[in-house]
Amino acid sequence: MTYPIYQVDAFTDRVFGGNPAAVMPLEQWLPDATLLALAMENHLSETAFLVRLPESSDADYHIRWFTPGIEVPLCGHATLASAWVLFNKLGWSGDRVRFQSKSGPLGVSKRADGWLELDFPNLAFEPTQTPALITEALPGAPETAFFVPNDTNYMLVLADEAAVRAAQPDLRKLKELGNQGLIVTALGEDCDFVSRYFAPGAGIDEDPVTGSIHSVMVPYWAERLGKTELDARQVSQRGGVLRCELRGDRVAIAGQAAFFMEGTVHL
Repeated sequence: MTYPIYQVDAFTDRVFGGNPAAVMPLEQWLPDATLLALAMENHLSETAFLVRLPESSDADYHIRWFTPGIEVPLCGHATLASAWVLFNKLGWSGDRVRFQSKSGPLGVSKRADGWLELDFPNLAFEPTQTPALITEALPGAPETAFFVPNDTNYMLVLADEAAVRAAQPDLRKLKELGNQGLIVTALGEDCDFVSRYFAPGAGIDEDPVTGSIHSVMVPYWAERLGKTELDARQVSQRGGVLRCELRGDRVAIAGQAAFFMEGTVHL
């Protein structure tokens, strides 16, 4: 059997920037072991798999995301990449595509400025004492962290952008946490806030640009800054730009995408 595959760099306007995602449309679901093996073979932060739903459904496609190590409950950049493929390669004629996912209904819309806008959930988080393993992995970490039950991430708010850029956590220690990952964030120097994301527990040392963590950071920074429209940067080596807005129990996360390649998988 052969299957189409596309690779798109998300949250960037140029190839080799942002976060690369593989997108594989399927006629029907393959076994989970095969999906994970494909994600391992692609060796990207995420591979998104799509299956078209009946017209009577409340969504257009069922979407699932796999890292090289696990299936994850929510992924922003691979959802944006999937929408780009549907709009630009697979003839999706509307200005919005609806996805069914492990995190409930998601949507992606074309904006007037050409950016693609994710409609994502506002994810709850709770303050907690910073786990000892995080303090060991990142000396100088604040005493209070924020835990995100939905995806088992922890978030640390650091002193400034320089601290986020300089962070070099011990990834082996972070992996011992047994959770999905660690978000570090701070006020931005030329934007509202910056971040980085380390997810060794999901098979990703550092994710270049992570749309889903903005479902946590946007409500946090919106409350702290007293504004609902926020410009964000993920300051990894590849880097990414996101325009965000808090809309009650939803978060809008907009980005651009750059097409890299397409091909055929033979199984």
